[in-house]
Amino acid sequence: MGQSLRLQDLISVEMLQKVQDNFSGATGIAMIIVDDHGTPLTTPSNFSAFCHAIRTSADRRDLCFRCDDDGGRRALLTGEPSIYQCHSGLVDFAAPIIVRDQYLGAVISGQVLLREGRDLPLAFISPPDDSWKQDPHLRALREKVQEIPYQKLRSAAYALFHMAAYLVEESYSNAESQERSAQDLRVMEESKRRLELEKSLREAQLQALAYQVNPHFLFNVLNTIGRLALKERAHQTEEILYAFSDMMRYILKKSRSQIVPFQNEMEHVRNYLNIQKIRMGDRFTFALDVDRRYDYVLCPFMVLQPIVENSINYAIEPREAGGEIRITARDDGRDLILEVLDNGDGVDAETVRTALAGTADQHGRTSIGLHNVDSRLRHFFGDAYGLQIESPHIPGGGTRVRMRFPLQYDPCNG
Repeated sequence: MGQSLRLQDLISVEMLQKVQDNFSGATGIAMIIVDDHGTPLTTPSNFSAFCHAIRTSADRRDLCFRCDDDGGRRALLTGEPSIYQCHSGLVDFAAPIIVRDQYLGAVISGQVLLREGRDLPLAFISPPDDSWKQDPHLRALREKVQEIPYQKLRSAAYALFHMAAYLVEESYSNAESQERSAQDLRVMEESKRRLELEKSLREAQLQALAYQVNPHFLFNVLNTIGRLALKERAHQTEEILYAFSDMMRYILKKSRSQIVPFQNEMEHVRNYLNIQKIRMGDRFTFALDVDRRYDYVLCPFMVLQPIVENSINYAIEPREAGGEIRITARDDGRDLILEVLDNGDGVDAETVRTALAGTADQHGRTSIGLHNVDSRLRHFFGDAYGLQIESPHIPGGGTRVRMRFPLQYDPCNG
């Protein structure tokens, strides 16, 4: 994909608008998404009455546009969210959207005042303009501008930064995978080198798996944030934001590493389960019985979360209450033996067979999660290390998924 990229070509403006509206509604923070020239791609969400009134003046509106453009450029220089004061003294942030070192645009957000940290050295992005103070109507609207803690604004900025990167990276990866698949097909037809093709497919499967946290789950999280913010005045919102941000960071930063410490996989799954627990409340419980002595055992990246996600989708979601998930770890002196158990209604032997083969049909699409995990375990450690799935397929009989990793593994010799 050598040609210049545009944000709107990778992901639809409708999808961007939906993410923006959900996130803005959950946090109460104003938001707009612009392209790499500072041109708005979305309709503004949750703009303050003060900022709407400020922009009725052509001169002040030009100052606002200049602030947005300068904020995006500053974020581009650092590669991270930039938090600053606009010309009217409100606090904004710009979160850059960057794919493969190319700047595609930015999320501009804020329009708030800081409840704490008023002495923080937040520079003005443009020269201050106090002319609004001469207008009684603007002064009254300024008094109603939302005040939030600095830490909440920073948390929202970074969560949105990682979320936008994830969505765009996923779209880019899908397009890149299609192009690579076409190239692989031509190579196969021309050279018939089966071993090289199998290696390429393994690498492609790993990358596909890294982006398997699907948009359905993403919007479940956003909706949960919205409900919590409305119901509890952000009592648990920061917790779920941090957990989700950590998940996105793990996926994006680790997706190029094929082998990771086991503690990283456990932390990722712990964040995933905490989010699902907040979303579903008392419908299920989970327990992690894993000793810290296994923290640095090496395992393939993203082998545990797809298994736990299967338990959520097929054992927990269908139940109104009483769902259980348990993750246990032990060793036999040679291998770490990890088990994921649920108390769902189980699956039949044919479904297990097709799931491991990557041919199981789930609502019209092929489910490849278990197949990818099984294939990569065998690839790294040998055929004796494939997934083991036990299920009596009776109501409440549950399913047990077992995988093993060598306690001592050298990736250089694997």
